Amino acid sequence: MRASSGRLILTALLASALLPVTLQAQGRPTAGARPASVDALLRDIASVEQKVTSLIEAMPASAYAWRPGEGVRSTGEVVMHIAADNYFIPTIKGVAAPTATGIRANDYSTVQAYEQRSATKEEALREMRASFAHLRAAFEQTDQAFMSRQLDVFGTSMSGLDLWVLATTHLHEHLGQLIAYARSNGVVPPWSR
Repeated sequence: MRASSGRLILTALLASALLPVTLQAQGRPTAGARPASVDALLRDIASVEQKVTSLIEAMPASAYAWRPGEGVRSTGEVVMHIAADNYFIPTIKGVAAPTATGIRANDYSTVQAYEQRSATKEEALREMRASFAHLRAAFEQTDQAFMSRQLDVFGTSMSGLDLWVLATTHLHEHLGQLIAYARSNGVVPPWSR
């Protein structure tokens, strides 16, 4: 009787340990598991980060200060804007920005103050890289419950999924902007050579 009870307990433990793997293999997320859509967005963010970084690195210092017109962000200001929003958007999920940034949840004026910091090209690149690491960490902490949670984003109701799509498309918007800036300054995007 004892041996069969031991086998029954062992079988139950093995089955409970394998259940999450089995459910994931069947395409059903387990509680607390990161949704596949987040993994897809993370791959996309990695691609954008690589392109933005290589593009800024390829631009000379003169192009870093260039702006297409009065009242329009310079190349350097776009880099700082990307970094600022990479820190700010996760605050909507409840992931605080690093204290040194001064960026606080529900206070976009702190984002604007961060963006207006004076930074050399190297400093801005360092900030942008750190901001991408922060954004990725926030994405990596995402579970299915967050994806369907309704959030107030600048007075608009959206789901957690909508927020992460917004964060990703925002990056693409500024990648396109920086491609135009680079080409206006005679710089060919490194990945298109």
